[in-house]
Amino acid sequence: MAWITLFIAGLLETAWAAGLKSLSEGFRFSLLIATAALMLASLGALYWSMRSLPLGVAYPIWTGIGSVGSVVIGITVFKQDIGVFGIAGVACLMIGMFLVSLETH
Repeated sequence: MAWITLFIAGLLETAWAAGLKSLSEGFRFSLLIATAALMLASLGALYWSMRSLPLGVAYPIWTGIGSVGSVVIGITVFKQDIGVFGIAGVACLMIGMFLVSLETH
């Protein structure tokens, strides 16, 4: 259950990062409230997963999911360009998350 909660926390991190980007393009109070709620939900889910997973596993996985998710949202929603080095960086993040996750097995 901790892994599912951690995955959800990472997705919520991606969502609030996208909310911040949207806010930077035009302030709306309702979006600010939604982004803050997503931040709290993400941190709450991270906290919940850390009750079972070690800090050295949970936190890097959380930030990794958020980072990879933010790149995907940047490309698909915000039309961000990404080159070979960006793709290689994302691949390295994903490999790193996999390797860190092996510490719990």
